[in-house]
Amino acid sequence: MVGMAVMLSVMGSLIIGAQNDPAKPAPPTGEIATWEYRIDRVSASHVFTEGPVWSAEGWLYFSDVPNNRIHRFVPGKGTNVFREEPVGTNGNTIDAQGRLLSCESRTRRVTRTDLKSGKVEILAEKFEGKRFNAPNDIVARKDGFIWFTDPAFGDQAAKREMDYYGIYRISPRGEVTLVTKTKGRPNGVTLSPNGRILYVADTDERKLRAWDLDRQANAINERVLIEGIDGPPDGIRSDEKGNIYITANQLAVYSPQGKLIRSLPFPETPRNVSFGEPDNQTIYVTAYTSVYRLRWPVAGARF
Repeated sequence: MVGMAVMLSVMGSLIIGAQNDPAKPAPPTGEIATWEYRIDRVSASHVFTEGPVWSAEGWLYFSDVPNNRIHRFVPGKGTNVFREEPVGTNGNTIDAQGRLLSCESRTRRVTRTDLKSGKVEILAEKFEGKRFNAPNDIVARKDGFIWFTDPAFGDQAAKREMDYYGIYRISPRGEVTLVTKTKGRPNGVTLSPNGRILYVADTDERKLRAWDLDRQANAINERVLIEGIDGPPDGIRSDEKGNIYITANQLAVYSPQGKLIRSLPFPETPRNVSFGEPDNQTIYVTAYTSVYRLRWPVAGARF
């Protein structure tokens, strides 16, 4: 039974419904609504995991925000600490050159790390002379454009220099532009498979907003695509068919038109999501103290 209420623990794996061996490729086709899946816990004993992203090296990078660590999970070998600095890294992504882009909530900046040399560059830390609130999540397009969200949660609010929350764009030349100010706190950010639609989760209003991106990567035609999300939305991703994955109380999967297809429960509340493995058909979910994975019938988008 898919989505059955009882979960079984077998050899460290959390089983939901019938099983698909995660070591074997998922079928090339399948229906999301009826797909039978198994959830594996692949990393544990953290505090608050965030920002999962798969690299070309075949590793998953993710953050443990309170512990000021970026971890690296290597399938078959386990998890190790990639970097430990008091910067509060939250969301991460990989750019077209294979570099790690990160939102640092404590230093209130966006950085780029060369994974070979370890060199860290600051991409953005101020806008119009004021420091960002606390950059949260980030996405990059193949042509070099980057978008990130800038809310403020908890004690971050007391340090704000700006009187608004914002969504920003960084051009390939390094120019930072304000896409829009937001009433609610913007959180997860992603793109459609063709890179022409920008999606942002609004944590406070429990909505997913969308913008079309014109040829100059300007955001136009703002609209609310999804309302009434079950729980405050956090990280989001899209797959190659344009479906949108939102972490909230569960991992919810929506069609490109905003219709709920399915909700997947996890042992801990999901906080962010990414696709990985060579075929991009494994979903990785960060959820408080752990990182989970499951094989999936649809591959993640590559934009």
